[in-house]
Amino acid sequence: MLEQLLRGALQGFGGNQSSSSPLLQIAAALLNNGGQFGGLQGLIQQFQRSGFDSQVNSWVSTGSNLPISPDQLMQVLGAGRMQQMAQDSGLDAQSLSGGLAELLPQMIDRVTPNGQTPDGGLDDALGMLAKLSR
Repeated sequence: MLEQLLRGALQGFGGNQSSSSPLLQIAAALLNNGGQFGGLQGLIQQFQRSGFDSQVNSWVSTGSNLPISPDQLMQVLGAGRMQQMAQDSGLDAQSLSGGLAELLPQMIDRVTPNGQTPDGGLDDALGMLAKLSR
């Protein structure tokens, strides 16, 4: 269900994310409350701790999204963790970091439609998105 809601939230971005997309599955896992960083709020905090406050804050806010490079994303997530995710997904680390650098800003932007991280984390954000898409 998480992946389906995220796919729906990302429609219109020109991304060719099929239901079997390893990239979408990894991005969804990063945002999931049981994920490696503790869900949406934990992932946002990881970006802030890594010195990318302005980027992640732009994704949460209602304004335009600042980009993040694949190398910067690798700094945030960690080279070892990125390599493990790439190996698990069958993608190479460069393709994975490049795809996530494009996808994560859009996903975080879409799951924070009011410019704030929902109190209940990703589950509340996805619930809000489901209501907006009806």
